[in-house]
Amino acid sequence: MTGSDASTAHPGAGAPAHPAPFTADDYRARMDRAVRDAVGAGLAGVLVAPGPDMVWLTGYRPPADTERLTLLVLTPDAEPVLVVPKLEAPDAEKAVGAPALTLRDWTDGVDPYGVTAPALAPNGRYGISDNTWALHLIGLQDALPGTSYAPLTNALPMLRAVKDAREVERLAAAGAAADATYEEIKKVPFAGRRETEVAADLAGLLRGFGHSQVDFTVVGSGPNGANPHHEAGTRVIENGDMVVLDFGGLCEGYGSDTSRTVHVGEPTEEERRVHELVRAAQRAACEAVRPGIACQDVDRVARAVITDAGYGEHFIHRTGHGIGVTTHEPPYMVEGEELPLVPGMCFSVEPGIYLPGRFGVRIEDIVTVTETGGRRLNTTERELAVVG
Repeated sequence: MTGSDASTAHPGAGAPAHPAPFTADDYRARMDRAVRDAVGAGLAGVLVAPGPDMVWLTGYRPPADTERLTLLVLTPDAEPVLVVPKLEAPDAEKAVGAPALTLRDWTDGVDPYGVTAPALAPNGRYGISDNTWALHLIGLQDALPGTSYAPLTNALPMLRAVKDAREVERLAAAGAAADATYEEIKKVPFAGRRETEVAADLAGLLRGFGHSQVDFTVVGSGPNGANPHHEAGTRVIENGDMVVLDFGGLCEGYGSDTSRTVHVGEPTEEERRVHELVRAAQRAACEAVRPGIACQDVDRVARAVITDAGYGEHFIHRTGHGIGVTTHEPPYMVEGEELPLVPGMCFSVEPGIYLPGRFGVRIEDIVTVTETGGRRLNTTERELAVVG
């Protein structure tokens, strides 16, 4: 199957039903929560530039490359304000969350920081989205020299980490689409084809099953599988290769991310043993998920299984990362992250073993924390699949 075949072979087959759309009330509730969290963290409010935080809070996705100031201002003593260039105001007014906002527009030739300043306390400390342009941050500081700022990842690390039921529904839909992709990719030829060809098949299948955006299609064959972030290249996949597949993107506005490792032809006893070890580590970490334990504990459980078997030095990355409106976001399942798990958190669990010059193995599911434990949002088989 070629890349073009993969995109049309099963259009929509097996794709989940579309979740119900978000409403203005959903976005209003998120903005209210952001304000409460900011107050609890001792902040005067939250400032949000174009990017995933703005999409999550308002449903508005301004042009990513605009140099004109666009800024959401959330404070406890006023309604949410969206400062927006006048020429982009009509699009902002169409956003689902717009009824919960007051739009304050500005025209070219007017100082946008002067327009924004009245919405801020002259001596306030604000959480500000990580991707804010330095140009705009410095402009705000010049307009209000008494203000100070902290990146949202540090100031409010849990801002997007806890998903509501409707967000989990979207993540489950994205996971189901990725699962359908995996079931189909196992049917395509591997041996004799380049990694890039299989990667193109993955991308086509993800789109065919409802993804609007493909973020990555890792195909690491043979020794390339020992590089966790190997980009699919021109290597021809051979019979006897272990192949790491890691793919995902956005579906219904929320992320998918799954990894499975397949083998071209019959694997050796060692390859089966290493794969089974990773599967055991991944299973143990998923079973450890429950409210109250620290993020680092998930990493520790997976790492202990691999280390006890003598492969600890070959598990070279964190066990997981959060997922939501982006495919990688807080929280992180890594040593030193002491944030406790709470219901609604969604993150990957993806231990791996990487043997330089030989092969790699990774198995990954998205897991959501429930009231009593954890629920996997990926359900495809985790055994070592043999492909042709």
